[in-house]
Amino acid sequence: PQEIEELFGVLEELTAQEKTIIFITHKLDEAMRAADEITVLRDGQRVGTVDAGATTRKGLAELMVGREVLLDIDRPSIKTGGVVASVSDLVVDDDRGIQTVDTVDFEVCAGEILGIAGVDGNGQSELIEAITGLRAPEAGTVRLLGDNVTDSSRRQRIEAGMAYIPEDRQDRGVVMDFDLVGNALLGSQHSSEFRSSGRVNWDETREHAKTIINEYDVRTPSADTSAASLSGGNQQKFIVGREFERDPEFVVASNPTRGVDVGSVEFIHERLLELREAGVAILLVSSKLREVQELSDRLAVMYEGEFIDLVDPTTTTESELGLLMAGQQPDNAGGDKRESEPDLTEDPTDVTTDGERA
Repeated sequence: PQEIEELFGVLEELTAQEKTIIFITHKLDEAMRAADEITVLRDGQRVGTVDAGATTRKGLAELMVGREVLLDIDRPSIKTGGVVASVSDLVVDDDRGIQTVDTVDFEVCAGEILGIAGVDGNGQSELIEAITGLRAPEAGTVRLLGDNVTDSSRRQRIEAGMAYIPEDRQDRGVVMDFDLVGNALLGSQHSSEFRSSGRVNWDETREHAKTIINEYDVRTPSADTSAASLSGGNQQKFIVGREFERDPEFVVASNPTRGVDVGSVEFIHERLLELREAGVAILLVSSKLREVQELSDRLAVMYEGEFIDLVDPTTTTESELGLLMAGQQPDNAGGDKRESEPDLTEDPTDVTTDGERA
């Protein structure tokens, strides 16, 4: 947040010098903070231009989507269950062989969303890759439903109940040249549900793709459309639908709403909360502070490969989170929070969703 404010300061300096700036963003708050006038595009067409000082987030969202949008998340209190996924003393290196995750520990329980906040590049990507089986850790253990899956393949983790929404949808979420039928099969090609006599049952796979399209409001002419032909938001909704339709026990969602419009954000948030209410354990990693604050039951802050604090998202301000993300104590800017390590393996059933001890 502090760096964003610095950016806006630079924009103000440039406009004071009579420079003209075109600022393009999906984020309502940024548009209203930075712009004098806001032009809204929807489906490739201009739908209106408004005075930034005279509009509201709600009004701007309705212009962007074409309908009323619920901007505030309703996260009801629910009782969490037992531990579904846990990480112990996890150490992970990046592609250069440099350690980017340093002895991380945490647990996620049934019916809980554990959020991870941090500036991009502080080890979140490598941590998620180690949890989901895309990168081998240097040390430590990953457990799912009590079983050690540290050395398990992606296929084995999927079969064990793990679903994954990747941060880069086009690199890890879909095969751009495949149609939606082929993309619906990804990760399930060995499932008996989609196989017949040793071959892929394409009729069943096509019905599965249609279910995802219909249930998750994917805007496409047909299931035969290539993933590359969809907008980013519709690609994201298709990935979310495919992963949620696995009936998972544990969902890893990494920046699930990056680069999508406010309507798709609302839709994805609703689906995550539905899974939470159904007892699914969710690990949510996002660089959007509003997202992790409003969705998470507990919120860990990651800095330089470590979880440096565990906070109550309902009582911690955006400014305080920003300081923690920079490795500083909110009440002592410049202090290093890593002097006292948080215990993220405490039983979250002892903490109510409003942050108070039961």
